[in-house]
Amino acid sequence: MTPPRSFRRTLLALSLAANTACATAQQPQRVHDPTLRASAPRPPEVPSPVAVPLDAAARSRLPRERVRAEVNDEALQCEGVSLAELLRRNERAMPQRLHGPHLARYVLATARDGRRALFSLAELDPATGSTRAYVVDRCGGAPLDRATGPLRLLVPSGGNAARNVRQLLAVAVIVAP
Repeated sequence: MTPPRSFRRTLLALSLAANTACATAQQPQRVHDPTLRASAPRPPEVPSPVAVPLDAAARSRLPRERVRAEVNDEALQCEGVSLAELLRRNERAMPQRLHGPHLARYVLATARDGRRALFSLAELDPATGSTRAYVVDRCGGAPLDRATGPLRLLVPSGGNAARNVRQLLAVAVIVAP
């Protein structure tokens, strides 16, 4: 006895479907290759590092401020310029409105002896942070001596002297990794 015609058609259709599924499953899988790109990668949105000029000409364009601070139980009365204003004068270092990728940047202050202090860019911006830091060149009415200067980074509200940098040599704004 032979199976009915409709049964044979159903069997044939199932057989064809199974063969198609097997053929599809035997195709090689594509492996993601991160070196292949449809276009070149975008350049970083913000420059890094950005060196901040500390020379007398750069500081002379800013308003001078009197700064009182206590560092290692010593009361200091100094004069200098705001680090935030110094950064803001260089649009590449700190834009007028801090947002987006600029919030992932930090400020690295380096001393002549290699000591460093780190600040987030956002904490130095008066609109978003509360840390006030100053680049001073005079204390007690006189220029800083060689052991302390010629420049010093002074953070009056720092609580301790860890973020104050004597013999300030360089300030750079860097994108965090």
